[in-house]
Amino acid sequence: MKGFYVGLIHYPVINRKKEIIVSSVTNLDLHDIARAGRTYGVAGYFVIHPSQDQQALNRRIVRHWEGRYGTDMNPTRKDALSLVRLAFGFEETLEAIEKEEGQKPLVIGTHAKPMGDKDFSLNQIKELLRLQPVYLVFGTAYGLDESWTSRMDGFLPPIYGPSDYNHLSVRSAVSIYLDRLFGQDAPASVLTKGPGFAISDG
Repeated sequence: MKGFYVGLIHYPVINRKKEIIVSSVTNLDLHDIARAGRTYGVAGYFVIHPSQDQQALNRRIVRHWEGRYGTDMNPTRKDALSLVRLAFGFEETLEAIEKEEGQKPLVIGTHAKPMGDKDFSLNQIKELLRLQPVYLVFGTAYGLDESWTSRMDGFLPPIYGPSDYNHLSVRSAVSIYLDRLFGQDAPASVLTKGPGFAISDG
């Protein structure tokens, strides 16, 4: 199976008025998406932002957890944040993946509404991973600007629940997609529920 990568784009994205903006990187986006990526075997997590000041701050956050104090305090956080790769532009990330994998990735976007004939099913993505690396791209704020549509090879279908509410945080969306693509049942050795109660195979 080829490598699976996640990208978090901060420009150009849209706000609630559908205006193009540059969003800020949040501490939670760095940590939580890295932790989800590490759990589900992601090969790399790209945080894409055009600002040198913003990326300098992101670098300081990552280095804190890679240093002695951060490692002693929470060694698993260092493990997760090792996935983080800071980039100023999208093309830079494509080049990095191609160099690492030896071929261009299939670039898949995410959107809160169906994209018609550009939608890929989760099963299609699983099958395509046998042939080429896949790069799953998320937009911050209110999502990717329309200019991204032509740059994507396809999109994953939106996430739906039983209600009509469809406003997940990007961290939640990443985790749900990763679980649907790579989630597994717990090993039998851990399927117990408290003293004296175990889940039977029957």
